[in-house]
Amino acid sequence: MARTTALAVSRRTFLAGLAALSCTGVVRAGDTLTFDELYGKVSVLGLAFSDKVKALDGKTVSMRGFMAPPLKAEAKFFVLTEIPMALCPFCSSDADWPSNIVVVYIDEKTTFVPPSKLIEVTGTLEVGSWTDPETGFVSLLRLVHSSFETV
Repeated sequence: MARTTALAVSRRTFLAGLAALSCTGVVRAGDTLTFDELYGKVSVLGLAFSDKVKALDGKTVSMRGFMAPPLKAEAKFFVLTEIPMALCPFCSSDADWPSNIVVVYIDEKTTFVPPSKLIEVTGTLEVGSWTDPETGFVSLLRLVHSSFETV
């Protein structure tokens, strides 16, 4: 009986501690970000990042979308779009690309999924203009050290 009580107290103490940590933000599963949340108000200079995007810069986030067809069968990055795309990022002009795309960098080359399959990507959000030194591809939003799975 004493052992059962001690175990119950330990479990209760553990759960209370876990709840306290999650309230302080120390324990988090990660934030989700949708395409609708990428940009805030439109100014004279064009689109501006939303407050949520600015707050999540450098943090782990998850996004759902579609993988645009890559330039090669295996690569270390791809473009995540809100709707399925039939174009690769290097095969057409900027006019054909929506403004709300996110470049996703994965740590190892992989084969990609068909552009009609919904995927969920988790990675570290980077905000601001950056040019990939290998490809010259310019991005405003990136998920780095990412992984993905079909939904």
